[in-house]
Amino acid sequence: MKSVKVSELKANLSRYLRMAAEGNRIVVTDRDDPIAQIIPPDAGQIKWQDRLARAGGLRLGSQHLGKLKFARIRSRANIQESLRSIREDST
Repeated sequence: MKSVKVSELKANLSRYLRMAAEGNRIVVTDRDDPIAQIIPPDAGQIKWQDRLARAGGLRLGSQHLGKLKFARIRSRANIQESLRSIREDST
């Protein structure tokens, strides 16, 4: 738990909001009296994708995954032959 004065909060709001998003609880004081709290959001209310994006571990796409259509590949590929062809091309 971090205690911060109103003037400090106003001057560095982004910093304290980031701290709250990371799980810290911020108590806002005015003349040493607690007047408010900034708390992290309930983890159950935030999708795992959004949590990862906030932490920088994921870049969200522009399309809804459930609406994407995938085409099936009808022919079978010979992996060994494909690898051999790639190796021959690189020499």
